[in-house]
Amino acid sequence: MKLFRISTVPISLNILLKGQLRYLNQFYEVTAISGQGDELDEVEQREGVKVHPIAIERRISPLKDLVSLLQLYRYFKREKPDIIHSITPKGGLLAMIAGKWAGVPVRMHTFTGLIFPHKDGHFQTLLIWMDRVLCHCATHIYPEGKGVREDLERYRITAKPLKILANGNVNGVDTTHFSQSAVDAESIEILRAQLGVREDDFVFVFVGRLVRDKGINELVTAFKNVASTPLSDRDPTLLSDQNPIPLSDRTSAGVSNVKLLLVGPPEQHLDPLEPAVLSEIDANPNIITVGFQQDVRPYFAVSDALVFPSYREGFPNVVLQAGAMGLPSIVTDINGCNEIITNGHNGLIIPVKDSAALENAMRRLAVDRDLYGSLREHSRPLIESRYRQDRVWEALLEEYREAGGGVIE
Repeated sequence: MKLFRISTVPISLNILLKGQLRYLNQFYEVTAISGQGDELDEVEQREGVKVHPIAIERRISPLKDLVSLLQLYRYFKREKPDIIHSITPKGGLLAMIAGKWAGVPVRMHTFTGLIFPHKDGHFQTLLIWMDRVLCHCATHIYPEGKGVREDLERYRITAKPLKILANGNVNGVDTTHFSQSAVDAESIEILRAQLGVREDDFVFVFVGRLVRDKGINELVTAFKNVASTPLSDRDPTLLSDQNPIPLSDRTSAGVSNVKLLLVGPPEQHLDPLEPAVLSEIDANPNIITVGFQQDVRPYFAVSDALVFPSYREGFPNVVLQAGAMGLPSIVTDINGCNEIITNGHNGLIIPVKDSAALENAMRRLAVDRDLYGSLREHSRPLIESRYRQDRVWEALLEEYREAGGGVIE
């Protein structure tokens, strides 16, 4: 049987579905479809699957979208796939329409995140109707997590069944690859020396694009305060029944050895940071930037906790990866993050765009060693029990087999 996996741009296939296509290719004749590029070539070589480039614009572009739609239709009509499965908004819309026109029997789409809840006005209305058309043309619809499903239901995108595979996330996490034991101890020490990180430093790490929507403005502001403002016995954020910290631990020494490690590319042209934040990143000796890294595991290995104050996500891989590496996380109360992290169990959850709450959470982890130890103890076991990659792949394979036996029109 033929299985086509479709995304708008090849990086989605290359990063989000790493390893999955090779696994599925044992059971189906898999073809990966997206725009052309080195990333698609890498998918072909690493996954051992067929690829077929079709240019798809990420932005709304009526003429180019029509061309892409016709190309998808002709290819589906000629190749007659048994299942098509898309994972990105524009690629999904065009693939589902083309698949319905071409008579593809099983047409699946996974919503890895939604754009329209964060827009307004006519643009939001347009995006809602695009997703409604997508769902109308699909036979099976999969929200990546509970938050995505709730948004689809709240905005009445479709009346069709919405099924979350496994516990959410499109690919799970390879807990063998993302493990402290998988990183050589000597290389960790070399990296520590290169970064200027001491053994007694408490290192917060952020992995992702350095942009406003990832909460970098709030993160840098909070870290500046944590690193420069001593904790006092009268600190109201720490003197509470809900957050008892021994007086002996509430000292300036408790936060004098913190560092912030930023792993990811800046994108000032797309979603700029505040000028004061950029200046702080450049001037603060305790903020370390290393840019994009192909392998983030060594940076997790030299860190103590992930900080991920994003404004919106579908189901963030970085939180899964950090947990698999044994790191607790501070995350915002958004889709995906609040499904992976249980507040007070394997991390802390704070409100979105709240630098004061973020500062308090960072102080708590840096100072309260009992709290930190408890969160860290539960981090990896939770990921292993819920999001291990092989379980996600097996659930997807079973879904394909079930879908092939009966189609919802």
